[in-house]
Amino acid sequence: MRIAKITATTVTTAALALGLAACGSSETPPTSSPSAAASASGPKYAGKTLTFWRLGDSNPDAKKYTDELVAEFEKQTGAKVTVEWIPWPQVNDKFTAAAAGGSGPDVTEIGNDQVPLWQSQEALEPITDIVAAGDQAQIPKNLMGLETIDGETYAVPWGGGSRAVLYRTDWFKELKIEVPKTWDELMAAAKKIQAEKGKDVDGFAFNGGSDANHLLGALAWTAGGDYAVKEGEKWVGKLTDPAFKAGFAQYTALVTDGLSSKARLNQNTTEIRTRFSNNKVGMYLTASWDLATIEEESKGKIKGDKLAFFPLPSKDGGEAQSFLGGNDIAVWGTAKEKDAAKEFVKLASGKQWGVKYATDGGLLPVYPEALAALSSDPAQAPFAAAFAKAKAFPADPQWTEANETKAVLQNAARKVIEGKASADEALAAANKELEDILNAS
Repeated sequence: MRIAKITATTVTTAALALGLAACGSSETPPTSSPSAAASASGPKYAGKTLTFWRLGDSNPDAKKYTDELVAEFEKQTGAKVTVEWIPWPQVNDKFTAAAAGGSGPDVTEIGNDQVPLWQSQEALEPITDIVAAGDQAQIPKNLMGLETIDGETYAVPWGGGSRAVLYRTDWFKELKIEVPKTWDELMAAAKKIQAEKGKDVDGFAFNGGSDANHLLGALAWTAGGDYAVKEGEKWVGKLTDPAFKAGFAQYTALVTDGLSSKARLNQNTTEIRTRFSNNKVGMYLTASWDLATIEEESKGKIKGDKLAFFPLPSKDGGEAQSFLGGNDIAVWGTAKEKDAAKEFVKLASGKQWGVKYATDGGLLPVYPEALAALSSDPAQAPFAAAFAKAKAFPADPQWTEANETKAVLQNAARKVIEGKASADEALAAANKELEDILNAS
């Protein structure tokens, strides 16, 4: 999932934002002398020119990072790099045209959940050798669930994002609520908020919209379940397994137990955020990019000093698993200079430039040492803890159809909540539909 840079608007919001450069001072890349290993290959690429697609807006921080990275690569290799910025709304059209026309860049930034789609179009070059050695071998394998397909890796994680529970610190203080450490404590806190703030307030908001599986997935994965697994060439659905059913029961209970209204079964994170901004939600699962908009939507009444995050807790305590969001870097399948492109990806995704990409861009670093350093920062710790155990959805190009277009799990949850089917019936039907979608040629 593509992750945009977070812009903080207040001192407190800045402290909450994901992009505190906690490791910046120790991870600053060299700007004078290249490494011996890299410089040894320099003459090999003299006279070559690479095209590099960066996605999003060329804001000052992103442009500065990119200029420095390109300058270092050119110094080390003798190659030249042409950078083209592609706004996020234009990315799909740009990639589609490039894949259809056999054109495109040599290297591209790419949202991690888009890797399976473009790999299925043969638009990405395998780069398994890059992640198997050097710095990249330190990147945890659980962060490569979307990038690794049939034993080959097609992109390197570059910067990540995870989710935690956003709550009103002023409400918690007023109602004498401690930060929940278990799922039962979370439910108790939600009920207390409703009792004091009114039944039209969602104590913990149910997400049943297009991004519903960020919440459902966290609960199901933490219970030990999964959506589907690949067995040979076939996807086998796991929605009827006891572990997935346990997480699904937690998810639907948010509404059946009255903690979130039946009238809002289709709401997504954006709609929940707007209600939160209007004092109608006590807690919900999101990330810190919502903070600036909440201040704007509340007309300045809900600022950073009234907001904080904590990790979504599991039933037995500890942090629940989080959905794995992030941006990657990859070699395009029709790259004219594939060897030089791989050298560029190797440099950009290595520890020095990889950590700098994340921290300069308001994301989480994918290297364990840099990520662990954030755990001592109260503002960063909930996200670092969630990201360390993050998990991806099935790495299949048809997942978007199941997740968003057909809304397989969302529809199953609505049937249960509305009393139109039992959980067993709804999940059995959803399991067959999911398998049909993922196994479609």
